[in-house]
Amino acid sequence: MSTQSTPDLGDAGSTDHPSRSDGFVRGVSGLIGGPLGDHAVALDRPAGRERRFWTATRIVLALVCLTLALHWVQKSPCQDGAWQNNVQYTRFCYTDVLALYYAEGLNEGKVPYRDHPVEYPVLTGYFMGALGLPVHALGRDDPGINQGMWFYNLNALVLGALAVATVAVILALRRRRPWDAALFALAPALLLTATVNWDLLAIGLAAFGLLAWARRRPLLAGALLGLAGAAKLWPLFLLGPLLVLALRANRLRAALSAVAAAVVALVLVNLPAAVPYRENWDRFFELNSSRPIDWGTLWYIGRYLDGKVGNDPGQLGPFEWLNANIPTLNLLSYALFGLACLGVAALALLAPRRPRLAQLAFLVVAAFLIFSKVWSQQFVLWLLPLAVLARPRWGAFLAWQAAEVCYFAAFYGELLGASTGRPVFPEGVFVLAATLRLVTVAVLCGLIVRDVLHPERDAVRATYADDPDGGVLDGAPDAPWWERWRRRSALPAESVPTESLPATG
Repeated sequence: MSTQSTPDLGDAGSTDHPSRSDGFVRGVSGLIGGPLGDHAVALDRPAGRERRFWTATRIVLALVCLTLALHWVQKSPCQDGAWQNNVQYTRFCYTDVLALYYAEGLNEGKVPYRDHPVEYPVLTGYFMGALGLPVHALGRDDPGINQGMWFYNLNALVLGALAVATVAVILALRRRRPWDAALFALAPALLLTATVNWDLLAIGLAAFGLLAWARRRPLLAGALLGLAGAAKLWPLFLLGPLLVLALRANRLRAALSAVAAAVVALVLVNLPAAVPYRENWDRFFELNSSRPIDWGTLWYIGRYLDGKVGNDPGQLGPFEWLNANIPTLNLLSYALFGLACLGVAALALLAPRRPRLAQLAFLVVAAFLIFSKVWSQQFVLWLLPLAVLARPRWGAFLAWQAAEVCYFAAFYGELLGASTGRPVFPEGVFVLAATLRLVTVAVLCGLIVRDVLHPERDAVRATYADDPDGGVLDGAPDAPWWERWRRRSALPAESVPTESLPATG
């Protein structure tokens, strides 16, 4: 019977160095003298044994702090809230955090859900209130302070701490590959969108949920993912890959425990708002069910093409028709996402070797964004930690980030044109930027699928025996039923030894 275990290449305590293992970094390193040499022994010491202060872990943590500081500087022109002459668009510094302090009535002391409907899931609303109401109270006692600026900076501090914590989690999950976390720490998307909205709240909670799962604490993992799902919906999608992988590994009890804990946490967090303030609580669901096609989505690109290929001005193209029939658009979007999830599940069951959790998680969340009718600029943050854990290769990652930067610039041009009534550039430029973003995410999905079907290409499995994020799945053999089915189906089995090694997380 085959298993998921292979000899652990990291047992000697070696640390991965991208200049040696990553073709893109190795090529770029030629500009500064080539890959790390064999005599650089200080950097080859096992994790925890470095004697120099500037270890890989500390360098990466310093880098994310630098990125967040630069982000704060980039957003500083908007901090006073005096957004005149479209400064929020011309300086690329718009943020929902400051705008919604006033739009959600926090500046008047309104309690989210009780006094005002909130367009976000409850934990985000609670978070807004927990930071906004004390700022309002402070401003009431001291009218001279700029409440909006205080609120933004307090949020930036907490969200920045969550970003640093996310990097710390990646470092904990990749102790033998610390430089992987630099992908997140240096990501241009993090620099540009960290505090555009409250997405880092869900990202931080989801990261700790993945860490708890890797540490074989399924109840805590589920509770944290449930809380993350109460802040933004997408972390709940991670439970699907957990279940499918657990089914193949015959570890359903742990996965079901995590799902149950997530449901309990989600319900308990929602009840205080949903029961007494049902109408205000329901605003999030009402808004998402009634929203038309949003900028930059697959459907938006289709609407643009409708206008280019349609011959009869009086006849709606298929995408324009969907925009006028939102219930059908919703059903089609959900159906395509559901089919994509079924495809990911089939991949998990048919792959010659059980995929890693992060690989499937990235595919599911990416599929949701690709087929969603809303793809806001900051949603790129959802994919960042998953991309680092799923495929820590610099070349495709940087190509994706370059496309995101292009979209960011084009998006603000579109906003400025809509605000002034004078287009900054032709609509086709924005559509091209949106297409590049979509294509690069799809390419990343394709590369991850290739790694799943050809595990020898997987960078993480070049360092770890199996799945350092897998928890009870790490090193576990496939279920007997799967082995019987594989033999009957004549599926190829990867040549791996039969010894089962301890978890390597």
